[in-house]
Amino acid sequence: MTHAITSGTSRNDLLKIAVGGLVSGLLTPLLPDAIDLLTGAPRMLRLALLALPFAVVVFFVVRWRSANPPWAALVAAIVTMVAFVGAVNAAIFIDGQMAGAAKVMRSLFAGLTGGLVGAGLMALGIARLPASPRQAAAWMPMLVTGAVAGSLLALDTSLGLDRTSFLYPVWQAAVAVRLATALRR
Repeated sequence: MTHAITSGTSRNDLLKIAVGGLVSGLLTPLLPDAIDLLTGAPRMLRLALLALPFAVVVFFVVRWRSANPPWAALVAAIVTMVAFVGAVNAAIFIDGQMAGAAKVMRSLFAGLTGGLVGAGLMALGIARLPASPRQAAAWMPMLVTGAVAGSLLALDTSLGLDRTSFLYPVWQAAVAVRLATALRR
């Protein structure tokens, strides 16, 4: 099983990618105060800027792990920021649709939805790059991982985490590793 996961990718490379995702996930919840200083910027742009640490990780993963041209890594980073906005909006929508449910259930379903939408939008965008796989099967592990890790929003909500998070470090590390395995050269 380990061979199937790491085929074409050394464990050391995957570990580096996971650490990059973990670090970006630790930085993400610390950014809102700094980004809120950009008072003239549109709200969706400020939201997209929260994804900047993870977009940097995605940039390097696409640059190093695929045969895509150099500009494709920048496109992948922008797709990641758009996917973050989509994931947050999807999670907010689902939370609003479940107004009568318990808070932990709303957070669970909002996290699952946001995680799936974020990973899905990333997969859709990055799959369109010239040297990226087009087969859905290559992206399925990333989609499943994104959805399952998104459920950590319920844990963050139940613990009242604001400046720290379990969701972002785990989601970003896991999705970055799945992205790297999808983009095998």
